[in-house]
Amino acid sequence: MVPLASEKRALWIIVASATLTVMAGAILGPVVPQIRDGVGVSDALAGLIITTHGAFIVLASPLAGAAVDRFGPRRPYLVGLVVYAVGGGAGLFVDDFLPLLVSRAVLGVGVAFVYTGITVLIYELYEGGRMDRALGLRTGANSVGAATWPLVGGALGVLSWNAPFGVYLIALPLGAVAFFAVPETDSGTRRSGTDEPEDTASVFSVLRRRPALVFVYLLYLWANVLLYAVVVFYPTFLEELGVTSSFTVGLYLAVNGVAGGVSATAYDRLKRRVGSRVLVLAAFVLWTAAFGVASFATSLVAAVVPVVLFGLGLGLVFPSAFVWVEGLAPESMRGRLSSYVASFGFTGQFLSPVVFGPLVVPFGVRGVFVTASGSAIVGVAALVYAVKRG
Repeated sequence: MVPLASEKRALWIIVASATLTVMAGAILGPVVPQIRDGVGVSDALAGLIITTHGAFIVLASPLAGAAVDRFGPRRPYLVGLVVYAVGGGAGLFVDDFLPLLVSRAVLGVGVAFVYTGITVLIYELYEGGRMDRALGLRTGANSVGAATWPLVGGALGVLSWNAPFGVYLIALPLGAVAFFAVPETDSGTRRSGTDEPEDTASVFSVLRRRPALVFVYLLYLWANVLLYAVVVFYPTFLEELGVTSSFTVGLYLAVNGVAGGVSATAYDRLKRRVGSRVLVLAAFVLWTAAFGVASFATSLVAAVVPVVLFGLGLGLVFPSAFVWVEGLAPESMRGRLSSYVASFGFTGQFLSPVVFGPLVVPFGVRGVFVTASGSAIVGVAALVYAVKRG
């Protein structure tokens, strides 16, 4: 562990970096039509500009995890910030579709290294209640970023479709500050110059010995499936209630992010009182209620309740997943095993419209919410069983 003063200095840099992983896609959401017209492609191809980075996060995360295990988390994190700035900022100067798509792939690689580097930095710089607080603040930063970055992107999109890409360059000054403020961890010092991590056991052998890790990955995947059920289908639900303004839709989704930030910021205090398993159980109860209310809400006021409840649950589940991985992963494999959290999370985001989309035509958007609520009830039952067994 490093001195407490260094921990505190590093914490806010890490929290700021956490918002970048959300910004990667969120900031361009409001300007997809302008991007489509700017590069002269169809709606479907324009959508790839938003989603391509997610696919490369999934692919690159295991590589980022291996790099963290070999060199410690600090250097891959700093390299990731540079790659992030290059891949994201390239959109300022690119006006052809294929080069822009390549730049989004580069951005995804940068996000993977930043995401995994942040996770293991928190594991190694903090312990006990301070680690819980850091993980909660990291999730809170993600939630608030999800609420605010689209507003920033929309505002800059008024200037030009390229302008929002300039925000990605913030990773460069952030990286410069991190170079001095974020200390090298014990694992980075110990492994410097070595060829292999201390523990050469395969990931699969660890998963066989500790199957609870698989449960954590699946939990994180399904949490992201449900999150994107809100992101993808709530605008359609609001349209049925008479909301036609994209800004108003954005406000509803922003409430979801703010609610998640509130519960995540209080995560360490809540965990001390009841434990992480009870918090995750509470989150599934909140999600059951959230989608249940959305299934029957008929007013714009009632439509606020589901996004608040769902956001509160997210703020409890996301840090719990990272806490569990830290407790289950061997020290020398934390990079690889924590990297799969990112892979499963972004896979869940991709799968959400695939899972729920076919329900819209026969059952309407409320059928999506009924099904999501049912899946959350199954989660409640599984967690109750696990808590009783544990």
